[in-house]
Amino acid sequence: MRADAAQRREAIITHARHLFAERGGDVALDAVAAASGVGIATLYRNFPSRGDLVHAVVQDIVDQIIHAVDQTQSTLNTDPAAAWKDLLSSLTAMELGALTDGLALQAGAVQDLEATPLAQVQQPAVDALNDLLAELKRRGAVREALSALDVIVAVATITRPQVSPIRGAAPGVPDQLAEAYFLWSRGQQA
Repeated sequence: MRADAAQRREAIITHARHLFAERGGDVALDAVAAASGVGIATLYRNFPSRGDLVHAVVQDIVDQIIHAVDQTQSTLNTDPAAAWKDLLSSLTAMELGALTDGLALQAGAVQDLEATPLAQVQQPAVDALNDLLAELKRRGAVREALSALDVIVAVATITRPQVSPIRGAAPGVPDQLAEAYFLWSRGQQA
């Protein structure tokens, strides 16, 4: 793929992700194309269906989760609690609500989210996060019962899309909820 085509594709994924996080997974693809600075034909050339675009967005988020886990592994020995807090901060900044919407859109009427193709895409991130949590548990930095899926769902819930007036009226609430979750995950009172 040519460099300019790869950049356009990446821009589409990035803007789709932000729009999914801001407006929900059913945002119009015309809006994604416009935000990306491309025509709708270019969007469809890169992603023939909404499902293909959702898959690419979820893969991008998964890759970023794995990167954040890797970064946390490198600071774990110094201060496990600080490493955990930094990871939660990184995950919160990722707009994981877009991942939740992507999985929900692909699941449709499916009762078991683990059976969806996108759940399989997210599995490497779940595995990496579970490995990190095992180490954090060993060091007493997080609750024993905490699982990767718990963390992903909690952060996705905290970062769920909200309408503009709500975001504008209380812009600090996601950070406050993330801090409360951090304290809870360590077994402390919020």
